[in-house]
Amino acid sequence: MKVLHLISGGDTGGAKTHILSLMKELKKIIDAKIICFIKDTFYYDLLREGINIEVFPQKSRMDLSVIKRLEEEIARENYDIIHCHGARANFIAMFLKKRIKKPMITTIHSDYRLDFNDNIYKKIIFTPLNAIALRKFDYYIAISDEFKDMLVDRGFKEDKIFVVYNGIDLEEEVEYVSKEEFLNRYNIDGEDKLIVGIIARLDLVKDHETFIKGAKKVLDKRKDVIFLIAGTGKDEMRIKNMVKDLDMGKNIHFLGYVEDQYSFFNTIDINVLTSISESFPYSILEGAKLKKPVISTDVGGIRHLIQDGHNGWLIKVKDYEALADRLLYFLENREKIDFMGNNLFKSVENNFSSKSMAKVHYKIYQGIVSKGGN
Repeated sequence: MKVLHLISGGDTGGAKTHILSLMKELKKIIDAKIICFIKDTFYYDLLREGINIEVFPQKSRMDLSVIKRLEEEIARENYDIIHCHGARANFIAMFLKKRIKKPMITTIHSDYRLDFNDNIYKKIIFTPLNAIALRKFDYYIAISDEFKDMLVDRGFKEDKIFVVYNGIDLEEEVEYVSKEEFLNRYNIDGEDKLIVGIIARLDLVKDHETFIKGAKKVLDKRKDVIFLIAGTGKDEMRIKNMVKDLDMGKNIHFLGYVEDQYSFFNTIDINVLTSISESFPYSILEGAKLKKPVISTDVGGIRHLIQDGHNGWLIKVKDYEALADRLLYFLENREKIDFMGNNLFKSVENNFSSKSMAKVHYKIYQGIVSKGGN
């Protein structure tokens, strides 16, 4: 079986982790290739991992010259399925579909109506274009049951939607620097402090405002805690000004983009996610790999992993008071950090491995091909 994956190539964070984890396992059982449209760190990182990847460069999102080249590639290599990821790939696929007679599938990694909320121009132009493009696909993979329900509610055919939760390779050894070395990199004194971290792009959908408000309530009662914010994005200046206005600069540190994310997870004690919308985020799975308990908003499929008081906590969207309460609980019950972190690792190990994720993808591909793509 031959499957061609299409993705923008400018992807970072969870999207990159998903593709890397999936392709490393898929290449063991099928002939899988990626074509991306931007030559950036995504391309070089996957190339180093031995993934079959090629760049068909675009001058801009609206550059459709790659469609002819993709058509020729698909005809020459006789791929069985074309699998897309993200708005740029979906847009290209909308035009490509008219030229090829191959089943096309796309993975729904996020709520497509919220993807461009941080940029008014992109929201006006690319959100509706992506919504139109999505209607053209033959099949869909939703990252959670909740995302499948979302698609069905929006009129997508239920029998064309599969659910595959994200998975991560827990056997692969990861490299990271010591806690001391990581903090020294940013001139942060973390001695005798509980370290709470969030790693996510600084966009409105990630709702760092709730993280900061929760931190403020904690710091009003305890000073033996620091907060690390890793990531960059359109909402960065607003969030930084908020921290400055609240005079929290001594306890909240902005790290910018952190390339070695496992050094970040090794450093923190508590992993936090305050998103308004998620599918099944890799930031929780990556933290679990280093046995870091999580406090997360109850969005997407996260509830299928997190059990309150066992391996972390779930809070309602924008509920900064609940976030503060859970953090204060950890401050007063330090032994629960290791307890819940170990439990989270075991939960991921048992249910969300990259091997199982790839096997489910393979079964989906087999089913589609056996039906002739219909």
